[in-house]
Amino acid sequence: MLTNKSQLVILFSYMFEACGNMFHPLRRHRQTGGIMILDLLPYVSNWNAREDKELHLDLDAVRSKLGTFPILKKEPFTLHLTNVENRRLLIQGELDVTVSVPCDRCLTEVPTALHLVIDKSFPIEPAQGNPKEERMSKDPQEDDHLEQLEYMNGCQLDADRLVYGEILFAWPAKVLCRKDCKGICAKCGANLNETTCSCDQTAPDPRMAAFQDVFNKFKEV
Repeated sequence: MLTNKSQLVILFSYMFEACGNMFHPLRRHRQTGGIMILDLLPYVSNWNAREDKELHLDLDAVRSKLGTFPILKKEPFTLHLTNVENRRLLIQGELDVTVSVPCDRCLTEVPTALHLVIDKSFPIEPAQGNPKEERMSKDPQEDDHLEQLEYMNGCQLDADRLVYGEILFAWPAKVLCRKDCKGICAKCGANLNETTCSCDQTAPDPRMAAFQDVFNKFKEV
């Protein structure tokens, strides 16, 4: 569940980002122009078909209106494709990525490990008049049927976009370079973990703000 404004902004940026002309009919997975496309038709049209596909993630950063967060580490991962009695197609897998995310207090870049679990289920809808031409349908009862529009086009799966969505949902609510991070000075911007500054760090009592304003006016006179 997304718990902070930054996560919501990233999610909405992802949802409305243009897909582009990335789909091309393929019999097997193919990487074209930096986009990993996997054709699911062989698994949709064959009863109880099952296969494990090793994929290499081409995604090199998480990009949004908030900025660019480089992916520092990624490994090939296995996607498990399972046709369940021509009723549903299961897409499952796990992978680990490490993303560079700024510390919430001092803005120092922090290598942040994310464990992603992919667990998708799509209904298979038999084509009328020809039971061999099954196709994947979007179940209106599925909570994520709108999300499917981002990484699915018919039986074509954009694996990079699928993983990108999982990164958004696994995004941490808060990232700190260390538990006792002192942050930055609100006045001069110095990183207080690395240095000290001569700025007055005393937090004024907001209840005394009116008296402070009167005092400042007398000082100006």
